[in-house]
Amino acid sequence: MPLKRIIKELHELGRDPPLSCSAGPIGDDLLNWQATIIGPSDSSYSGGVFFLIIQFPEDYPFQPPKITFTTRIYHPNIDSNGSISVDILRDQWSPALTISKVLLSICSLLTDPNPDDPLEPEIAHVYKTNRALYESTCKEWTNKYAM
Repeated sequence: MPLKRIIKELHELGRDPPLSCSAGPIGDDLLNWQATIIGPSDSSYSGGVFFLIIQFPEDYPFQPPKITFTTRIYHPNIDSNGSISVDILRDQWSPALTISKVLLSICSLLTDPNPDDPLEPEIAHVYKTNRALYESTCKEWTNKYAM
């Protein structure tokens, strides 16, 4: 029963929240959550507050949740619709993973993009060829959309 697992994860998040992340249901709907990630201080996203939507499938935890950014972000692995390219939300999903671990993985992706598996090839190209431009554009977008 997915609701039992979701309620357990909600309690764990309240007891031991991951650093710089939070998440919880939108209203009374336990299958739809909002999450917040504070831009890591050692990144170009520092100071930004990024909002995400988490949608749990009916067969969670056997299928991964659908997680999308609602805050615009300049990143090679996050597209303009907020979709995130990270293996644990696709073929490397495991029922042992929790929302807390997934949010920490997304935070890690912010500081360590994977330009070899991009959703935004142009941004990946900038990341690989002009790191200074990439960093300044990240900061610009963070200031514009996440502050």
